[in-house]
Amino acid sequence: MNNEVLWLIRLGRDAKLFSRDQALIVMRALGKGAGLMDFAQKLIDEGYVTNVEKLEVAAGDAVARAPAGPPPGNPLLDEDDAAAAAPAAPRAASRPATGGSTPASGAAPVFPFDKIAAMDDAALADAMRQLLVDAGRFGASDLHLSAGSRPFIRKHRALTPITEHILKEDESLRLNTVLLAAHQKNIFLERRDYDLALALGPENRYRVNLMFHKWGPSGSYRMVPAGIPKLDSLGLRNLDAIRKLLSYHNGLILITGPVGAGKTTTLAAMVDELNAQREDHIITVEDPIEVVQNPKGCNVTQREVGPHTKSFFTALKGALREDPDVIVIGELRDLETIEMAISASETGHLVIGTMHTSDASTTLNRLLDVFPPAQQTQIRASVAESLRGVVCQRLLPGTAGGLVVACEIMISNTAIQALIREGKTSGLRNVMETGVKEGMCIMENVVFELYSQKKISKETALINVSTRNVRNKIDPAAPSAPPVAAKT
Repeated sequence: MNNEVLWLIRLGRDAKLFSRDQALIVMRALGKGAGLMDFAQKLIDEGYVTNVEKLEVAAGDAVARAPAGPPPGNPLLDEDDAAAAAPAAPRAASRPATGGSTPASGAAPVFPFDKIAAMDDAALADAMRQLLVDAGRFGASDLHLSAGSRPFIRKHRALTPITEHILKEDESLRLNTVLLAAHQKNIFLERRDYDLALALGPENRYRVNLMFHKWGPSGSYRMVPAGIPKLDSLGLRNLDAIRKLLSYHNGLILITGPVGAGKTTTLAAMVDELNAQREDHIITVEDPIEVVQNPKGCNVTQREVGPHTKSFFTALKGALREDPDVIVIGELRDLETIEMAISASETGHLVIGTMHTSDASTTLNRLLDVFPPAQQTQIRASVAESLRGVVCQRLLPGTAGGLVVACEIMISNTAIQALIREGKTSGLRNVMETGVKEGMCIMENVVFELYSQKKISKETALINVSTRNVRNKIDPAAPSAPPVAAKT
């Protein structure tokens, strides 16, 4: 049986699209020489798979993974749970002896960390998959597995250990590489750093960073939300203003915020909206691809730095020759990429990119200051002409649990264009305060509004505002500046 079919079986079972017994029936009917498309079609014809869209996504993932070799273990030998539709659990050997079973939704994830040495690779891979799925069900945003420390999760910004077991170097290495294909493991061991997107079926995707530190290997797993959220569901302010930005067919839109501020989710929702409402060619450049965008009205070409292109700059340079209408850049991080993005936005393309900045003023300073002094006049004129707007967001701990979005919006107008040309970005705040009718809002005013509505605590509000005026409104006795930079 070829690797594509084996991967389809693994991914399809992980996603609960069909059971092991159903896969065996199809294999016996078609024979071991069956191709991927025949196998998938037979699953549909027999009525085993009803969600054809998810099966197509799994098939695409299978084709991408197959060249690196078969999946770990044998997906046709692992036993299913009592019912195919029930949540998958690892084999008995990979669960704690104290009766740990798959946690119910909302239960903290469990894992037999003290039994890693006794587990073979197939059992460990099953257990690792289940740990990731369980962490997502628990509502965690991140899972961390690092040598020399306890495994922990991040939920609503708080870190919580999930065991008292401290991972040894060899245990951490096995955990963080057991789900990698052979070539991926080799890259990680050679480079000592590795970013990848991990898919455990269409409903469970993760952005993974692997690295080495002084005590050994470490892995960080960011949960990617299942499906693509709609803009209306994200809690963003002034959606009409944001949709107006998306209505342009050229220019530059920047989505900014600190790490973990939800930029990827907002970007995915924007692309999905463009995909549904236009008939254009959208090219995305990401590191790695996190949210899969299936074509709707648009043709969507997603490229990943590493497997598909050398860098953001080379992909962006090539994109200009690929007849795009919309170009989406996962991160504007260096001079060459920023320069090419501005150039593309001036030549009839809508360019959407992200930056790690905390507000609109900082964003513009970061965007412009990467250029040498000799280019400043020219680049300020270009940015003034091409910039459509900046959406800057933060995720703040809510008083009712969960996270609340605080969002600053700057819409380019004549006054803002003049400030950019003259290098007077310090005057942006005044222009934005008078631009409320155009959909603009300032982060500190939004934070104060959230505090007034009792959606965030006084402590959270004070950390995220710096001007004396707003701080005095929240707490007249508070210091004039926050004790630390706005860490949200």
